Amino acid sequence: MVPNEILTRGRRPHHLEESSTMDGETGSCLGWAARDPSGVLSPHRFNRRVVGDDDVSLRITHCGVCFADYSWTRNKLGDSNYPLVPGHEIVGIVTEVGSNIKRFKIGDHVGVGTYVNSCRDCQYCNEKQEVHCSKGPVFTFNGLDSDGTITKGGYSSYIVVHERYCYIIPSGYPLEKAAPLLCAGITVYSPMIRHNMNQPGKSLGVIGLGGLGHMAVKFGKAFGLKVTVFSTSKSKREEALKLLGADRFVISSDAQEMQSLAGTLDFIVDTAAGDHPFDPYMSLLKVYGVMVLVGFPSEIKMSPASLNFGAKTVSGSITGGSKDTQEMLEFSAANKIFPEVEIIPIQYINEALERMIKKDVKYRFVIDIENSLK
Repeated sequence: MVPNEILTRGRRPHHLEESSTMDGETGSCLGWAARDPSGVLSPHRFNRRVVGDDDVSLRITHCGVCFADYSWTRNKLGDSNYPLVPGHEIVGIVTEVGSNIKRFKIGDHVGVGTYVNSCRDCQYCNEKQEVHCSKGPVFTFNGLDSDGTITKGGYSSYIVVHERYCYIIPSGYPLEKAAPLLCAGITVYSPMIRHNMNQPGKSLGVIGLGGLGHMAVKFGKAFGLKVTVFSTSKSKREEALKLLGADRFVISSDAQEMQSLAGTLDFIVDTAAGDHPFDPYMSLLKVYGVMVLVGFPSEIKMSPASLNFGAKTVSGSITGGSKDTQEMLEFSAANKIFPEVEIIPIQYINEALERMIKKDVKYRFVIDIENSLK
């Protein structure tokens, strides 16, 4: 999930009405859409654009469920365009390629993440960090597509995307497990690489143990780090230590235990979405330690001393560019890193979104599009 000022770039202007001819109920693509801010999803037919010379069309087999899906189906950011088809953790099988395509062929397993277009000409696009495109990336749903229509996401039967924003799923990697990598996975992998957290023997703290947090633990262990999980919920201790392989579990409200860890961590990845204090966590970092924020609390408040003493760094991050995303997929396959998922049919999506809001999921819902979207 990303903040207002970032996510509104590349979005369709709110005053533009959806085209009744492009988005009629007789279209070739079947999806599930929200019609209004209630966020209730139901079947919806619409058309995708024709496959261009540089496009890939894929039959969607699975789509992960992200908090962003909840935010836009319920118009939490005030720019939702209905009917809205969410979903940006997309995997599937190539069914058609444009005449210029050399990297993909029919039958390939591929993925699509949080954005489907960018200017391809700015500094960040040239560095394959398209998520930071100077003109704003075009997001996978509720954005303005290259043909002037609104983008529609992965709660649907197929999608057409420019090859640049399509990723190869390594051979043998389960598609249902690959879906959460396209948002949750890359959201933590990208800053971990950028801040050199792949140093065996170093120490990592992970705040929060949801969809993002559990992936940070998995990547941390694969990098050879000593991983400590911080949570407000005692019920997560067993899974953090036994299932995910964390080295230590700490209840963040336990002041004595927190103080005992002062100055012991090289890195912290903060995935918490709710408001929480920052100074206690900053005190856990060593000199030159780095905290990366990937969640979106309403504010960040800390004493300047938490930064200045020890020359510490606080950094923010969203998802990642095409280079990092492909690299992350290959790293996950090579190291047998698999997200923990609960597979659901599309008919269960409204209940799943309610459960996600209540944090009642371990650790990512994935919709079985192929077997349930009929």
